[in-house]
Amino acid sequence: MEFYTKPGDYDPINYVPHQASHGTKELWKTFWLLLGITILDFIIYFVMPATGLRNVIFIFFGLVKAYYIVGAFMHLKHEKINLALIILVPTVFIIGLVMGLLYEGNAISLMK
Repeated sequence: MEFYTKPGDYDPINYVPHQASHGTKELWKTFWLLLGITILDFIIYFVMPATGLRNVIFIFFGLVKAYYIVGAFMHLKHEKINLALIILVPTVFIIGLVMGLLYEGNAISLMK
């Protein structure tokens, strides 16, 4: 009887592979969370009247879903903080730029 102790050796007759999840449990948890938020979005859309509060709720839910998508499916949650900041800081500046341009564009139309 031989014993296989080296990492690449195994007995092909008695080999039982270990079950590995490869992180699928976390992905499924994220999937169900995103599905729940999306269902809540639909319920709010058809129940609440069209107001500014409903828009704020949709924007908030959209940001929450974007956080989970980027964190889980794009693996940004497991990266170092510098890489996350390289992606997030320019995004914040671009959003600020768009908001400033919209404000200035409205101001120019009011001056005419």
